[in-house]
Amino acid sequence: MTTDSAGAATPSASGARLVAIVCAAQVFVQIGAFYWPALLPQMIGRWSLSNSEAGWITSSFYAAYMLAVPVLVTLTDRVDAKRVYLFGVGCTVAAHLAFGLLADGFWSALALRGLAGMGWAGTYMTGLKLLADQVDTRMMSRAVTGHAASIGISGAASYVLGDLLAQHFGWRIAFASAGLTAAIAWLTVALAVPGRPPPAKAAGPALAMFDFRPMLRNRSAFAYSLAYCVHTLEMNALRGWGVAFLAYVAARTGGGGELLSPTVVVTVLGLLGTLASVLGNEASIRFGRRRLVSWAMLLSIAAAALIGFVGTLGYWLAVVLVVVYGMIIWLDSSSLTAGAAGAADPARRGATLAVHSMLGYGGGFVGPLAIGWTLDLAGGMSPTAWGLSFLLVAVLMALALAVFIAIRPRDLAGDRAT
Repeated sequence: MTTDSAGAATPSASGARLVAIVCAAQVFVQIGAFYWPALLPQMIGRWSLSNSEAGWITSSFYAAYMLAVPVLVTLTDRVDAKRVYLFGVGCTVAAHLAFGLLADGFWSALALRGLAGMGWAGTYMTGLKLLADQVDTRMMSRAVTGHAASIGISGAASYVLGDLLAQHFGWRIAFASAGLTAAIAWLTVALAVPGRPPPAKAAGPALAMFDFRPMLRNRSAFAYSLAYCVHTLEMNALRGWGVAFLAYVAARTGGGGELLSPTVVVTVLGLLGTLASVLGNEASIRFGRRRLVSWAMLLSIAAAALIGFVGTLGYWLAVVLVVVYGMIIWLDSSSLTAGAAGAADPARRGATLAVHSMLGYGGGFVGPLAIGWTLDLAGGMSPTAWGLSFLLVAVLMALALAVFIAIRPRDLAGDRAT
């Protein structure tokens, strides 16, 4: 990496090498992140879990993330992000290995999924921070998209790989193997990524490390982060319960699931969703970020209100609706994160991403839990219960859209003005 006359980081060959290493490491460390939702239907039966208990286990991952991320990501404004990243990967290794060896019911699963969430907090946005420090504002959007693509690919593969490993070797081996792939990521970053000194202190009064008030006063960054909160709620509601929803429809209607299994459908969804995220970000640059986000949220409201009531009529109809709905959800994923990162004060980018991620995964915590609670309150899985569950998500997205439009965040440098 080189610097310009003002001391700002500029792209270089070493920066491109860093991008490749970090993105490859993210694939290995995140590959086991969604083994739990992939195996959710069988684990509900194996441990006699209620829908609410299953939702709590899924949501504990996001709750731990939400609590840890403001500390871990903000630290990258003061210490080498590599050290924070390796800590996060270490938590991931321990969580997956222990789940495979020790998990035996609700409480152990709740705790170990929480530890995995802490690992995610130490790797997802810290990996993004490693990349964000290497590019200028104009290129930030595409750098974020490339990082998101690596996460999206590993997340998509997580469903089908977890299902295959569980079928052939058992669910314990599946989770333990995720610990081994995360250990490969730890070694890769430890050996191939050079350490960096702490960022130079900015001239003028010292910035309080954990004072998040300046980020909250940044209206544009905060608007993108608020939208990201409900976006992640919706995304994780579908990722957390998508396999269970499709398995329910297959069992109820008696067809289709054996030809294209629920885990394969959600894997395909993740891959297409990643593509939608990349294309959505390019559309933000061309047509305006605020316009793209607003339309994506409006389409999400319509899809969420429809899928639960209509998707239970037939398996193949449910497959189409899940894939289309997922692609709509993913459409503004990179656009929202790039909007927050690009609108941030460079001296507080780590703290801004911490707030952004904390709000996002606060929504991620609520989403799976809201589905589980609604299913139980409606008397268990049924067409009406699934319809009400996703309708609740649609209502929350409608509220978020109203707030986003009211704040009117600005587009980024390089975006076409709206």
